[in-house]
Amino acid sequence: MLQCGAAHISSRFSNRYSRCWIFPASCPMIAAEPVPHGDQSMRQSSAAFRLLAPLIAIGVLSVGCGPSPVTPVSAPTRSVAPGPAQTAAAASPLRTAPSPSSLDLPVGSLYKNPANNRNELVLADVRHTAVLIGDSQAMPKDSWPQQGIAALGYKLHVVGMGGTGFVASNGKTGNYIDALQRGDWILPYGDPPLIVVQGGGNDASQKATDAQIASNAERLLAALKKRYPGADLAMIGTLARGASNGGGRRTEVDALLGRIAAKHGIPFVGTGDWLTRYDAIGDLQDGVHMKPSGHAKLGAVLARELTALGLTARPDSGAPAK
Repeated sequence: MLQCGAAHISSRFSNRYSRCWIFPASCPMIAAEPVPHGDQSMRQSSAAFRLLAPLIAIGVLSVGCGPSPVTPVSAPTRSVAPGPAQTAAAASPLRTAPSPSSLDLPVGSLYKNPANNRNELVLADVRHTAVLIGDSQAMPKDSWPQQGIAALGYKLHVVGMGGTGFVASNGKTGNYIDALQRGDWILPYGDPPLIVVQGGGNDASQKATDAQIASNAERLLAALKKRYPGADLAMIGTLARGASNGGGRRTEVDALLGRIAAKHGIPFVGTGDWLTRYDAIGDLQDGVHMKPSGHAKLGAVLARELTALGLTARPDSGAPAK
């Protein structure tokens, strides 16, 4: 029965949900045989059998061939809005990354912050750490900028390099804004309470124009504000002898940086005449950089200036006192 069927049954009873199809073929089990003229009962029986043949084929079709496991095809529907949880996730951009303690990363690890897609350094205590961006004046351990900031109660994270500035680069790394954007030096992960930018001496020696210095300083300040919106910013100017004592371009750059800081309402410590004002010329080791005695002298002065500006750290949070 499963291998045969009548042509009319094939066309009438094929079903797309069935694993079996009835194909046109001769079937001796269904076809009627000739009946002798004298046997009326046999003729009636054969006629009845012919009438029942389609029903028998249907029974074979339904019993012998089970339905195929067809996956229902849903009708197209209109798009629907996501549920509340999906809506909240989609509508809320990542504004802050997890707190450093929740990362469970060892101190000194680099972490790619999803909030800004930049590698950042995991510090032991970022809440009490000030970031210092500077040039060769700030780079030596216990330099006068480092001593002055540390005296306010902060730990320090120092980035930058000698020979660089707002415009100046040294061939190994870019100027301050380029180095920041390229990742030449790494800023900390988390929320430092204070960021101090020092420099300008190399911009003076490399003859950067006022427009170049101002443009790059503006870009740097904007990037830092965006990166650390909760941090206080401060600027330290260009160490020099003063306008009336041969300070020249260095003193001019110091004054320019003071105007930029004032424009942004950022605390500024001008150092364009400190070498003469604080009798530190004798503490120079090469006409530009300080001996340890000069670092100690000017570090104490810087600490007084920053304290007067209200930037002393609060022990409870590390944030500057207001």
